[in-house]
Amino acid sequence: MSNKDIKYWVGFNIIPGIGRVKLMQLENYFGSLENAWRATPADLKHSGLDSGSIRAITSWQPKISLEAEMEKLDHYGVKVFTWHDKNYPSRLKEIYDYPPLIYVRGSLLPEDEWCLAVVGTRRATVYGRQVTEEIIADLAQSRITIVSGLAKGIDSVAHHSALEAGGRSIAIFACGLDIVYPSENANLARRIIQQGALISEYPLGTKPRADNFPRRNRIMSGLSLGVLVVEAGETSGALITAHLALEQNREVFAIPGSILSPASRGTNHLIQEGAKLVHNYSDILEELNLTAVAHQIGLKEVIPASDTESLLLKQLCAEPTHIDEVCRSSGLPMPTVSSTLAMMELKGLVKQVGAMNYVLAREAREEYRVKVD
Repeated sequence: MSNKDIKYWVGFNIIPGIGRVKLMQLENYFGSLENAWRATPADLKHSGLDSGSIRAITSWQPKISLEAEMEKLDHYGVKVFTWHDKNYPSRLKEIYDYPPLIYVRGSLLPEDEWCLAVVGTRRATVYGRQVTEEIIADLAQSRITIVSGLAKGIDSVAHHSALEAGGRSIAIFACGLDIVYPSENANLARRIIQQGALISEYPLGTKPRADNFPRRNRIMSGLSLGVLVVEAGETSGALITAHLALEQNREVFAIPGSILSPASRGTNHLIQEGAKLVHNYSDILEELNLTAVAHQIGLKEVIPASDTESLLLKQLCAEPTHIDEVCRSSGLPMPTVSSTLAMMELKGLVKQVGAMNYVLAREAREEYRVKVD
């Protein structure tokens, strides 16, 4: 669609209360939104619009400069796709309340049709971060695009893990694409633009209001083949996305967690209700029939460089172990353990997960056949 046509879609999208149903009504009656934009109040009434919508249009139109709006979009590198455009995600059009247009920074590629939404708590635990990093890295390497909401916690870990694995990621905003929320994720947003896209249904300048987030969630699930919930409390917003996914006939996956952890109560309940329990990335690929799409991921060979490294590997597992405990169980002095673990982390054998707690890297766990459950 040309800029000449797009600007009228952009203009109507700024007017409160003019959503998909009313835009479709205007387009059907006037033949184009350009004709609708130029229509008189009497013409708008004949189209079947209610009086409130007519007042909104006539009061907002004088405040909107279509040319200025298009210049702002160009300044921020934002593209606009309506439901008529071939670049509008086909899966998103399957949901009932699909947005009439989307704003995009970055690129949407054909392979992004194979995507998975990942949601979870903003207060992720060490366990939640660890399983997110591992599963998302494997999915990204299997050519699955990761969709999330750029929020703190699980969302950020999911985006970051996909990008670090060389994969693609899409962030759905609850505000205009000229505003990064939260602001501390500005660098992450820039990386996503290079390896994926930022998407919003909201005009530039729209601030992240609380009621925008549940509506944002329907786009996350609507774009995707399914939704993976990593950690969610009993009242978590991530559960809203899961329930939207069910309404949209999407698959719902959940990572099981400790029955003692408040962060896992929501996910464990989803599993009770029938969500697919996920141990690893292959559970997701198999359920979505994407095993043939993904390429096989090879594991690095894990070879300890010394007897000290070999001894320390035996003291660690998938659960975090504090360095003090490693010293006690190995019988080695702190300087030796500290320097050796630092070297092993550089080699990808172990990983520090915060507060001087260490776990075996996935490759090391599989090589040494360490039980993870």
